[in-house]
Amino acid sequence: MKAFPSVLFDEAHSEAWTIRRDVAETMNPAHPDDNSYAEAAGVLRRLGHTVAAHTEGPITAALLGGRDVFVVAHPSGERWERTTGVGRPVFTAEEIDVLDAYVRDGGGLIVLAECEHDKYGSNLGDLLARFGVAVEHTTVQDPAHCHNRVATWIMGVPAGGAAAEGPDAGVRQDLLAEVRQACFYRAGGLRVPAGATVLFETSPTADPAGRPLAAAVRHGRGRVVVLADSDLFGDDSISDYDHAQLWTNLVTWAARVPDGRAASGRASREEVAAEFAGLKSAVERLRPLQAKDGSISGDKDLAVELLSDVAEHIKRLAPHFPHDRAYLDTVVCDIGAWVSGGLGVPDFLDSLEAFHPDTRREDGLEHLVLFPMYTQNGNRDRNLEAVWIRVVWPDWLAELERNGYDNPMFVPIAFEDFTSGYDTNSAVLFPETVAVRHLPPRFTWGGIFCDREAARFRVVSQAAVATLKLSLPPDAARLLASQDLAQDTFVLWDLVHDRTHSHGDLPFDPFMIKQRMPYWLYSLEELRCDLTAFGEAVKLEVAGVPHARLVQYAILFDRLFRFPITGERVRNYDGLGGQLLFAYLHRRGVVRWTDNRLSIDWARVADRVADLRGEVETLYRDGIDRSKTAHWLAAHRLVAGYVEPNPASAWHQGIQALPAEQKAMVDAVLPDEFPLSMFYEALRRKLADVVESTKGIRAR
Repeated sequence: MKAFPSVLFDEAHSEAWTIRRDVAETMNPAHPDDNSYAEAAGVLRRLGHTVAAHTEGPITAALLGGRDVFVVAHPSGERWERTTGVGRPVFTAEEIDVLDAYVRDGGGLIVLAECEHDKYGSNLGDLLARFGVAVEHTTVQDPAHCHNRVATWIMGVPAGGAAAEGPDAGVRQDLLAEVRQACFYRAGGLRVPAGATVLFETSPTADPAGRPLAAAVRHGRGRVVVLADSDLFGDDSISDYDHAQLWTNLVTWAARVPDGRAASGRASREEVAAEFAGLKSAVERLRPLQAKDGSISGDKDLAVELLSDVAEHIKRLAPHFPHDRAYLDTVVCDIGAWVSGGLGVPDFLDSLEAFHPDTRREDGLEHLVLFPMYTQNGNRDRNLEAVWIRVVWPDWLAELERNGYDNPMFVPIAFEDFTSGYDTNSAVLFPETVAVRHLPPRFTWGGIFCDREAARFRVVSQAAVATLKLSLPPDAARLLASQDLAQDTFVLWDLVHDRTHSHGDLPFDPFMIKQRMPYWLYSLEELRCDLTAFGEAVKLEVAGVPHARLVQYAILFDRLFRFPITGERVRNYDGLGGQLLFAYLHRRGVVRWTDNRLSIDWARVADRVADLRGEVETLYRDGIDRSKTAHWLAAHRLVAGYVEPNPASAWHQGIQALPAEQKAMVDAVLPDEFPLSMFYEALRRKLADVVESTKGIRAR
């Protein structure tokens, strides 16, 4: 899967651990768990990581090419340990140089040492010296803080420096997110350089006391993690305490950070790009000649000339999109009919009915789209727009959609290029926006630009995290660092969210944007779908879907950070949904804003999100038995229980303060019925320029 780390275990230097269970059984038939990292490898694979073993030969730059993390787990002479039996526990000077350069260039290195380090005959000391780390020749004992009363099975003390600065300005990572306890079995001690992040250390009652047991070090563009014990991630120990979470945090943090070079998908073909540039130029010159309804109100002779140019460009582009040939031929016919009809209100119903991207959802399949249309959250006029798009439909998503998350109308797409109607906040391509003589009986598809959604999310979230001094779990930080990872995450989120609108207890039309009712009903509907998507993502995480954990972060960050401070405050229903989620979590102590720093109790987020979802679903279920007015008031009370209404709100005063007629009731809703809190007012001031910069954003 794109953007998930590729991890390589060294098993060619007489290591005492192997990720191959069959090899472990050969090494130690009586107790293979004591030599197996198979479960540790399995934990990573379930997270989407690629895991392999290096079983013979030297470490070279070619070997490490394309690998994001290299793991060295306790090389040893066979006098002291049962080992893989391959090679010597000594790295050559050339291999150490290669590993040094690999880390400097952005690679990750994880080294697991042991107690009485010097006796094993390895030269890990020479390797670790390159990064300023040394392993002490000792066995720590701590009868007061140990596991199962074994003095050498010591409980590490979480150190104060759990947050490690990320590669992106201001982004901090918490390597101990959801990690509270870890046991180190027969551990040595570490000496670490200034600036290293100590994760666990020995307790004051230990001998020796206050020694680092696990540390993270930056080296050039890369990262190194060193542990003074290798047993804690073995098959017989990884389920103890919080070892599995610690392991995933460390590997994810150490992994090479995506640099975004592949963020925009495959390169545009020069011939198509040049032809599309000509089409785009003609469309942009036509724009000022069009009225709001799409008709030509300017120089009609020039419009005829430009539309002829548009048609010729489409004819030349059509061979590059053979699957769209019937549609593109119909577009040319619709342009001709528009011209022959006197350039009044355009009618592209025939071409709209010929365009069916939903019938071929193939990853990377491209479409050329041209319609007179408005763009949601963008241009409200029905101008002619040209969009060159690419379908995003990875195999893992197609499998999910086939098995339990069916959504045949959903078409995730990415931009290749576009005209200025999309140089806006618009991130959707919907058929209902097209100028037609009458609406078709039903629409069969809807396109969502996952690349733009992901790019906006990353920019605003990174700025919010820096401003709020929030420390992130390593996988959340990686999500913000990688456009590929964020894009696929949004595809999964959109798939589940979109289908949720038509499921569950629905006391009103789920697509009620066409109705006239108080905007907090829209807020609750959109929030309900996101809370449901969050809950489904929790289930999918348990089922082993790697992107599912990231969907939870995406929903949380977009709702908490971007939605409340984006757009005007006039009936901003997406913003209100974010305000409600923040207030609910804040009220329950899951998020805290103290000393100008936001903190999140990551372990409690999922349960509290489920609680809020339960309150909203109860509102919906009870709403089936209420009158419309009673339901509107109940919904207002739910929101007002967490988000303070405007002091002038008639709705907050109750039915006695409202007019009797429903239209007048809706008119009594204040433009900003639920104003921003002081927290969000401050955040909006600090991030206003960042939010504005995401208008028309392209993936990067």
